[in-house]
Amino acid sequence: MEGQEEKVYVALGNQLLDGIKTLEWTLRKWRFQPISIVILHVTNSVSAKDYVSTPFGKLPASSVSDEMLKNLRRLEQDNIKKILSEYINLCRKARVKAEILNVERYDDPIHLQILDLISGLHITKLVMGFLFMKSSSWKPKTVISGAFHIHQHKPESCEFFIICGGKEVFLRGGNNKRISIEDNQGAMVAKMKDRVSIKFIIGSMFGSRQSSPVSSTKNHSSSLENMQWENCVQEIEIYLQQLCSNSDEEDYHEQENDTSQQASPTDAIVLELNGNPNLSIAEKFQFLKIKVREAHERLQLKKKEVQASVDRRLKAEWAICLCKRRAEELEIQIKEEAKKRIEMKKELDKDKDFLHEVKTDIEESKNKLNSLIELRSELSHRLRISKMAKAHMEAQLENDITNRAKMVREIEELRRERDVFQRRIEFCREKDAVGMAGRSSNDQLSCCLREYTVEEIKLATDGYSERLLLKTGSGRSTTVYKGRINHDRVAIKLKLFNSDDGLPREDFQAKVKLISHIRHPHLLALMGYCSELNCIVYEYMHNGSLQDVLFSSPENSIKGCRVLTWHDRIRIAAEVCSAVCYIHEARPKPIIHGHLSPSNILLDRNLVAKVGGFGLGLCHYDESHAGWDIRAFGVLTMNLLIGRNTVDEAMFTDMAGLVRALDETAGPWPLDLAQELAGLVSLCLSVNDRPNMDLKMMTIMEELDVIKKKADDLVARGGSYGVKIDGRVHEEVCNDVPSVFLCPIFQEVMKDPHVAADGFSYEREAIGEWLRMGRDTSPMTNLQLTHTTLVPNRTLRSLIQDWHCKRSIPYPQQ
Repeated sequence: MEGQEEKVYVALGNQLLDGIKTLEWTLRKWRFQPISIVILHVTNSVSAKDYVSTPFGKLPASSVSDEMLKNLRRLEQDNIKKILSEYINLCRKARVKAEILNVERYDDPIHLQILDLISGLHITKLVMGFLFMKSSSWKPKTVISGAFHIHQHKPESCEFFIICGGKEVFLRGGNNKRISIEDNQGAMVAKMKDRVSIKFIIGSMFGSRQSSPVSSTKNHSSSLENMQWENCVQEIEIYLQQLCSNSDEEDYHEQENDTSQQASPTDAIVLELNGNPNLSIAEKFQFLKIKVREAHERLQLKKKEVQASVDRRLKAEWAICLCKRRAEELEIQIKEEAKKRIEMKKELDKDKDFLHEVKTDIEESKNKLNSLIELRSELSHRLRISKMAKAHMEAQLENDITNRAKMVREIEELRRERDVFQRRIEFCREKDAVGMAGRSSNDQLSCCLREYTVEEIKLATDGYSERLLLKTGSGRSTTVYKGRINHDRVAIKLKLFNSDDGLPREDFQAKVKLISHIRHPHLLALMGYCSELNCIVYEYMHNGSLQDVLFSSPENSIKGCRVLTWHDRIRIAAEVCSAVCYIHEARPKPIIHGHLSPSNILLDRNLVAKVGGFGLGLCHYDESHAGWDIRAFGVLTMNLLIGRNTVDEAMFTDMAGLVRALDETAGPWPLDLAQELAGLVSLCLSVNDRPNMDLKMMTIMEELDVIKKKADDLVARGGSYGVKIDGRVHEEVCNDVPSVFLCPIFQEVMKDPHVAADGFSYEREAIGEWLRMGRDTSPMTNLQLTHTTLVPNRTLRSLIQDWHCKRSIPYPQQ
């Protein structure tokens, strides 16, 4: 069929060079025809009767150990794979499709298996390398006769080619049972007779590479002592092949010589002369001269044959000597191998004893295993009972958790009420104190305030240490230090120069007296002063200023301070408004703050806002200046809404702009409250340094109280109060987060809860930072902690993990 590739089967052996030449001949033969090549390769299964190639030469497989035989097989397989891959690569370079057909060798002769393949696969073209069947037999008679058998019994439809050394050779048979292989020029490559018996077949035709026997004999004799057996194996093999071919030729010549030498040469010449009496003397002389010349030629030929025989004898002696030496080495190795076998037998006996002990141990283990199986069934029964009890306990625990969460909410509500009452009591006390201070004289000033000495101020600030420095004013004229006086944390505001104020001691004390009369829960409390240094001592605010908490980046923010939620911001705005309204309504002389900003709003440990920044330069109330504080409060409220220190009324013009401007870190803002707060901001910002008799801080405070009440009601009902879980606000789970899961300091769901000495659970990082900052009081009760040991609350952590799993929220990584 036109265009269809015809398969050409090529039988190749394990000698790469001969196989490459055979493949090249095949590709040249059909280079103008579309063909595909199938490479036939015989896979030998080594038996005890076969020979294997070892570093010591070819030895019977039975004389090699199993492990060594296994390694030799593996090496032989790797070598065969490399050879076959070279064959495939050669075909690919010629752009001819090729495949491998492995033929497993059995007890039948290989030529019979080839005939079966020809019939079974319908082979029409078979190319066989001359050394293909060398892997199957070491006898040249078998190789040649096998090829001749294939040639005679193949089907007529099959074309059979034999390739030797890259050239095609032909089989010739005669009546004297002599089979020979000749090349295309009629030169004999190999032959076989019935009586020939040799061990090796010729591997390739002898050429010009063969050296002179005499010179090779000298070289061998000179280097015999230093020559290694591995380097001589190939040379001996070539020598035996040459010897095999020469022995057949000598047999053939001996038969001819036997027939030609039956009569004496002289008698034959005499008989021939007597048989021709008519010859003249000259003719007889010429005849004798020709016979003498022929006898001389035969004599020279005999000399050459004698010289060749001498060379072969020397080479045979060299081979015999080398083989004897090798035999002695093998004998020594066989003795060593016998010793090793004896040692291995001893080790085998030890292994048998060990195996017997192992079997005994296995029997004992089986008995123990049966006992364990029985115990397992009993434990499984107990486990089922325990699971049922666990389920019952879990249900009871869940009920207890629900009740506890309810109790915690009630406790928190009571705490909030308690805080409100405490603030009212404090306010009343401070109001009474202000009244008493107003009635007291200048000499009674020390009853409300304490005047500190220079040594006490220096001791409290650790010699004005940079480590305790909180704030530095412009030009470093004013500095604020953190200190401790009588075990109380205080903030010390120190004037380094008096050029700004220029107050004498009497005026300084008068200003301090005036500041001490201003008492309000959300105004920074004055604790004392130092006349010599012109410094004032205030109460210490643990969470710094509103500016630090609101505008700082997370990495620069105060460690341990929780994020301000929208409810906290509304509360702070109301607290600041109440303080400013208080000083505006103060009697007999109202006061203008004049410096209301986030940096002057300070937060205590509970994030309660207190207004500071009065200094000694107080401004008395003036209707024309009241707008300063109103507008400043509007800016402050806008900062609380958007979380940025910017003033832009345009962002509150519509609802979309308001939603985009709201600070996301405060959680999900209730839009109605945010809109009301934005309206209040716009109202405050409308006062642009012009007096407005209708707008006062009291009016703003009333509106802000309404907003704060709505926010408190929304939080009390469990409304959209954002809870931070792993740094993100999850609105969908805000309503059902148990408050016991929240860290009292971070206000986040705890990852690693620990119990402190006050009995409350905190996030380990939060309470650890709290204690490292030198705080020895409880964050919840403000009471002294009896110890600083933290105990992991594994039960609470397990409950938090279960809560996360039920809501498909990934548990935060620690």
